[in-house]
Amino acid sequence: MPSKKASAKHIIESPQAMHNLGVQLGATFKPGDLVLLTGPLGAGKTTLTRGIGEALGAIGNVSSPTFVIARTHKLEGQEHVLVHVDAYRLSSAAELDDLDIDFENSITIVEWGKGYTDGITDRWIEIDIERDHTGESEVREVIISEHKTATDSGGAANA
Repeated sequence: MPSKKASAKHIIESPQAMHNLGVQLGATFKPGDLVLLTGPLGAGKTTLTRGIGEALGAIGNVSSPTFVIARTHKLEGQEHVLVHVDAYRLSSAAELDDLDIDFENSITIVEWGKGYTDGITDRWIEIDIERDHTGESEVREVIISEHKTATDSGGAANA
């Protein structure tokens, strides 16, 4: 059974602040990290991922992979890659696994990936983004949680 440890909560007031949070988080990620982003349309998942990509030195424009499902970005001066997945059109962990991502040697960001970790990894980081559903405010609440199954002996990246 997975365990969950809430590690951080942030109040984000602008798209630039969301990007900056991504830069901060990206500086802590390493190969093997799987990050699941959850939140409604327009919450800032791709903006956060752009910041992560900037921190990691991603080559090319980090944009939503909605139509291609996954984009792989080489990282400046590094052998591992950033894989950005949009799992919105996937229906299971098996379909995510079918993308043949080298999770162990990649930093993998999965938008809409909640519930898709079975059999893929024993540890992951989940970032939940909530926004004002009335549209009256641009403020977001971002909660970052580390998860691991009982069989995992290592820890997730500090976020």
